[in-house]
Amino acid sequence: MSQHNSLRSSSTLGAKRNVLKRFERVEILRKRTQWKEGDRVTGLRKTKPNE
Repeated sequence: MSQHNSLRSSSTLGAKRNVLKRFERVEILRKRTQWKEGDRVTGLRKTKPNE
């Protein structure tokens, strides 16, 4: 019997995540020079994932 699509792991589905982890958002903001060392990590501005 085959496995239902909703039960497969995310790596096999190939779907893009639309929510970033905090460290990913900080990394993007650092590349854009909108965040520097010592800034707060709470209340970060919104970012879109790189495509």
